[in-house]
Amino acid sequence: MQTDPHLMLFQRERRRLAGLAYRMTGSVADTEDILQQAWMRFAGRPLAGIIDPARFLGTVVARLCLDHLKSARARREHYVGAWLPDPLVQDNAPDAEQSWIVAEDVGIALILTLDRLTPEMRAAFLLRDAFDYSFDEIATVVGRTPATCRQLVSRARKRMAGAEPGPALPPEQSAPIVAAFWRAARTGDMQALTDLFAEEIEVHTDGGGKVPAAINVLRGRRRAAGLFVGLARKRHLPPPPLPPLRTINGVPGFVTREPGNVLQTTAIGIRAGKIVAVWIVRNPDKLRHLNENAV
Repeated sequence: MQTDPHLMLFQRERRRLAGLAYRMTGSVADTEDILQQAWMRFAGRPLAGIIDPARFLGTVVARLCLDHLKSARARREHYVGAWLPDPLVQDNAPDAEQSWIVAEDVGIALILTLDRLTPEMRAAFLLRDAFDYSFDEIATVVGRTPATCRQLVSRARKRMAGAEPGPALPPEQSAPIVAAFWRAARTGDMQALTDLFAEEIEVHTDGGGKVPAAINVLRGRRRAAGLFVGLARKRHLPPPPLPPLRTINGVPGFVTREPGNVLQTTAIGIRAGKIVAVWIVRNPDKLRHLNENAV
């Protein structure tokens, strides 16, 4: 059977395109929709008329992302509580199936910082720094002059400074910290939590108004610890065993089933031996892509 050359080219670029779409949208479902639209546009074009298929596909995906972000802006303004990107969960088993996107390259802190940029600035920055597009090529995507695109990228780089994830801790270093956090959070051990947390820790809890969650981002170790102490008191149950350690957007974490049958992912940012961020996603709309064996 003869292989479709369009399909071969698209599959070769799929992970790269998914990385671009996910960085732009922060959504697994929107990424998949955008890739499907890009495929339909690509499959309908004669290859003889496409000089560089990889560049063509990148441009199509970037434009689709810009259209999506502009239409989604009003919805995001009315989002209930803290917003987090859809979690990308990977098993840590050596033979685990490779994800459709490289999770280490899409850290949550990075996505949150990108989300504060304008759609045009976000596209210009990603196309330039992550995909090595020229300013002339970027200009055709965002509808600005090359000089303006250069300025967009420069401003984006300043805002993105420090948002790039540091080197991932090996499991033998992160696992004890995650285990200690699990015990302290589930037993409500205030002292243990404050010892684990960095002074500047942030706790983001995304329920999207669909399930109970903290409305505001909690900053500072005392407030963060108080949240988990309060949750432990409400459970009135002995802490269950530590769930299997997963990698969530490049950092350690775990997936749990909480009271009320609420699926939840917890990702933990660690720096210099201290927990600097806890990102909790409870919004069921953002967890639909997880399979039945996630917990």
